[in-house]
Amino acid sequence: MRFQGLVLSCLLLLVWPLAAHAVDVQASLDRTSVQLGETVTLNVRVAAAANGADAPDFSVLDQDFEVLGSSQNRSVSIVNGARRSELTFGVALRPRHEGMLQIPALPVAGALTNPLQLQVIAPGGSSGAGAEASDQDVFLEAQVEPSHAYVGQQLSYVVRLYYAVNLGGSLQTPQIDGVQIAQVGDDLKYTAQRGGRTWNVLERRFALTAQHPGPLVIPALSFQGEVSDPNSVNSFFGGSIPVSARAPALTVNVQAVPASAGTSTWLPARSLGLTLEGLPDANTSVRVGQALNLTMALQASGVGADALPMLSLPTLDGATVYPDKPISTTGNDGPWLLGREQRKFALVPERAGTLSIPATSLKWWNVVTDQLEVAQIPARQLTVLPALGIASALPAQPAAGVDTQTTGAARSAPASWAVPWRWLALGSLGLWLCSVLLWWYWRKQRALPARQSPVVLTAAASSRDCQRAFLAAASGDDIAAQTFSLLAWARAERPAIQNLGDLAAALADARQRAAIASLQRQRYADAARPGTSGNLAEVFKRGLAWRESDSSDSGPSIPPLYPFDLHRD
Repeated sequence: MRFQGLVLSCLLLLVWPLAAHAVDVQASLDRTSVQLGETVTLNVRVAAAANGADAPDFSVLDQDFEVLGSSQNRSVSIVNGARRSELTFGVALRPRHEGMLQIPALPVAGALTNPLQLQVIAPGGSSGAGAEASDQDVFLEAQVEPSHAYVGQQLSYVVRLYYAVNLGGSLQTPQIDGVQIAQVGDDLKYTAQRGGRTWNVLERRFALTAQHPGPLVIPALSFQGEVSDPNSVNSFFGGSIPVSARAPALTVNVQAVPASAGTSTWLPARSLGLTLEGLPDANTSVRVGQALNLTMALQASGVGADALPMLSLPTLDGATVYPDKPISTTGNDGPWLLGREQRKFALVPERAGTLSIPATSLKWWNVVTDQLEVAQIPARQLTVLPALGIASALPAQPAAGVDTQTTGAARSAPASWAVPWRWLALGSLGLWLCSVLLWWYWRKQRALPARQSPVVLTAAASSRDCQRAFLAAASGDDIAAQTFSLLAWARAERPAIQNLGDLAAALADARQRAAIASLQRQRYADAARPGTSGNLAEVFKRGLAWRESDSSDSGPSIPPLYPFDLHRD
């Protein structure tokens, strides 16, 4: 069995370069609504796997848009030691007519972008409220959407400063009691046609989140600046004329949390996605002590990362979950906040059989459709085989639909290898080299003194038998067998012990606790094997040193680590 596993691993390493990597591409507009004559920027972002990609073909947009110019930008970021690069293609578009214009999916780097929509209204239409006048050189307008919202829902407040002169000055930031205010993205600068004149436009966007129901009054926003006067006798020395502009106040009706939302955590969003990656497919088995690296991710539009719940996995019967520190970021998708949270987990099965992972669900309120929705990660069942080198204390239960007469090697072997002939030839060569190395290693091991054979444990094994099995495993290099036999020994004396953490808390000997901590680290890190030091067997050879106060079988009582978790069905 071990020989077959090594051969399969070598073949996987050889054909790994053939694996196809999914290309992550995304298209976005800096605004979703413009007036005819204004410009809008379309950005196409391509993830690291396709940094050498060619620019998309924007000629398909010629029917509805005038393409004014394009740009290309590459960015590199490092998050938690992981390097991520991104390639962005930008193009400035000017709509040719009014209406709801469609931007189709664009092919780039072997993938398709998401389709987009842009609303184009008549010049001077209802996209905002302002003090536009044809005889003014500077005016200000403001817009808020939607016109009514719920408590905790993001409002998009946009201010646009129009000017047709050389202008300098400062624009106010809104200040409203009981409302969280944050600027969304950077200022946008573009040109627009109004009243037969060409205007420069400075657009600034804010996210407003009301904390209380009732009428929300956004006060009038003002601009104070100076315009250079070419007719002034002091213009050569910097003469200027003070100017000001003012946008009218706006009102939004903020509603309380609807009764149909229930008692779950209130999470209003425009869209939401919840995913869990890293679980093996239904035909792949795992072994006791084999860690599964899982990644759970939550992304919501119209919500900042600070409003997202903490991600967690449910308590599992037959496995231990080790959570990593969550990573939270807040970006923007045009005028809307885009909150992301990601968290990694190490899931370690502790006994053979069927491991059930319950469904994880999150209730949220869709503010676009105005109804309650549920994002869910489906329940899964994994087949867990005994650890290599030692039998399981519990009989393995075959997963539903699996032929119990088929061996584990046959179940895990791939049905076919659809690879080109040259890679198959390389794989055969690699297999032959592995066979030679394994034969040499087998001959070398035969020349070494025979080690003590491990004791096979059963459900009725005594504490003495379990101790002998552990001491035999401690003299080898199989960390999974050492962990399993140590827990079996502890449970034979204290049935309430569930994992190595419980065992360490119940022991009085500091050396034994330190040895358990070292064993846990070596299960997930490239550390020295306990079998090479001989320290593990030495520490435990006189038996388990229990605390005197630990006389019950009730097990340790630990308060919940994360009280604010996702709601589950």
